[in-house]
Amino acid sequence: MSEQQLIVFAGSYAETADNSIYSYKLNEETGALTLVHAVAGYRNPTFLNVDAANNRLYAISEGTSPDGGKAGEGAAFAIDPATGRFEPLNRTLTVASPTCHIQRDASGKYLIVVSYHGGMAGLLQIEENGRIGKLLDVSQHEGRSVHPERQDRPHPHSAFFSPDGKFVLIQDLGLDKIFTYAIDEAAGKLVQKHVTETNPGAGPRHLAFHPTGAFAYVINEVDSTVAAFAYDAEDGRLTPIQTVSTLPAEGFDGENTTAEIAISEDGRYMYGSNRGHDSLVVYAVDGATGQLSHVQHIASGGGHPRHFALTPGGQYLLCANRDDNNIVTFRIDRETGRLSETGQSVSVSKPVCVKPVYL
Repeated sequence: MSEQQLIVFAGSYAETADNSIYSYKLNEETGALTLVHAVAGYRNPTFLNVDAANNRLYAISEGTSPDGGKAGEGAAFAIDPATGRFEPLNRTLTVASPTCHIQRDASGKYLIVVSYHGGMAGLLQIEENGRIGKLLDVSQHEGRSVHPERQDRPHPHSAFFSPDGKFVLIQDLGLDKIFTYAIDEAAGKLVQKHVTETNPGAGPRHLAFHPTGAFAYVINEVDSTVAAFAYDAEDGRLTPIQTVSTLPAEGFDGENTTAEIAISEDGRYMYGSNRGHDSLVVYAVDGATGQLSHVQHIASGGGHPRHFALTPGGQYLLCANRDDNNIVTFRIDRETGRLSETGQSVSVSKPVCVKPVYL
């Protein structure tokens, strides 16, 4: 690690003319972020995926379909590991509606994009040179759930591959369902295997697997909870274990939605973000049962903590506060899991996603 540097990539809400994708160098002594590179030319490249092993960066953005409507777009970049700068490889339309999330499988063969507004997930090929290839398949979700405004139609919000890469789990906020798919490589298709129903009105948003692979945790946007599940790696099934609130037991009765969830590399602690309460919540994880117990709430350092990430090795948590236009660095006590302020932050317009990697 001594020869590597910790680079943080960030995506944001932005118009095409404005800078929108950034890279920063993280000072591991202080937690300070220093801008390395920024690019314009992309509309709302809100979510990123980094292939550090092959020095590739993938981003979603908004494109224009042949008939003039909004469409999803994907962009691939080559990263210079010596500097943290990145240069375009290609950009291409993905699915027929703007997307909100992008994920890559461990083999580097596929990308999954999901469209909140279009209610669909798309499977894309990654070419050998790292470029984004053709759209192989689209899975269109159907239905609704109980919330009259937030859940009047499908709203898939994220896709995450299982630790062994056999399955991809797609969280649908609009349907209160988690879909387990496998990829039929011969046919280039997404094949639905299971559907897990969450509590009505929960609104599943993002997912994190326990490093043992025995458990999966989903943060629910609409009812501000985290749901713990036992995960069966053989067939991709989820079995509910526990649901806990992301909010303090007392002292807050305002509007709140959740955003991101992450788990420490040792599996002992879990982190979530609250938008409205504008906080980060920390839980201890029981490695035997998968159950969660509350450890801490701490202010996120800005409004609307849309996303956060733990740095490799678990020394820092980086929080992207969209409405206060900053990325704030917190120090992690790896023994207790607790967060503390470093006093370090960097200004960036409407940040949505942060991805720290060693290069």
